[in-house]
Amino acid sequence: MQIKVMTNILDRNDQIAGEIHERLSAANIFVVNLLGSPGCGKTSLLEKTIASLKDELSMAVIEGDLFTAKDAQRIEQHGIPVVQINTSGGCHLDANMVNSALEALDLEKLDLIVIENVGNLVCPGEFKIGEDVKVTILSTTEGEDKPLKYPTIFKQASAVILNKVDLLPYTNFDMPAAIHDITSINPQAVIIEISCQTNAGLELWCDWLKKQVQMKQARSI
Repeated sequence: MQIKVMTNILDRNDQIAGEIHERLSAANIFVVNLLGSPGCGKTSLLEKTIASLKDELSMAVIEGDLFTAKDAQRIEQHGIPVVQINTSGGCHLDANMVNSALEALDLEKLDLIVIENVGNLVCPGEFKIGEDVKVTILSTTEGEDKPLKYPTIFKQASAVILNKVDLLPYTNFDMPAAIHDITSINPQAVIIEISCQTNAGLELWCDWLKKQVQMKQARSI
């Protein structure tokens, strides 16, 4: 019975997610579902991305968090539209939450929406929210064992960001092992090593992201 209930929840969620995807595709908006554990650097990466791309792309952010608006307040300082979703303890965003948040955005003016999901390596990977791609962040402070322990969220990612590489000398993070495990789970994933402190790898990330937006817009012509 529990399996049937979960199946029904996912089916309904996927239906709404499909409707969101169709709506945003018709508006030529590329959507990123940004995933990762608490403290992996999702918001810091977003801030760096906005600073690099806001003059080239019209961007908006949907921020998912359990209770506070702290991350949304950080994003708001960069002068782009941001909508806060508080799940009141829920461990992930779902399509219905995102659908409601879209009502606060002027979709006709946007090229890119980044949805920063709730910090979690489990639940967010199960729920589609209308995205074009999932991007998963793994920081060097978390340990290289996470891809094998939480494979779903890495298997579904179009790109995996290995963040905080500036801290490698101060951790026992095994970078070759992490890359090996990610590619064994998901051979198609683009892997980018980044430091939001030194800006290492940020140009590669922004170039990849711009290319995804451009390819989606080109398909609509």
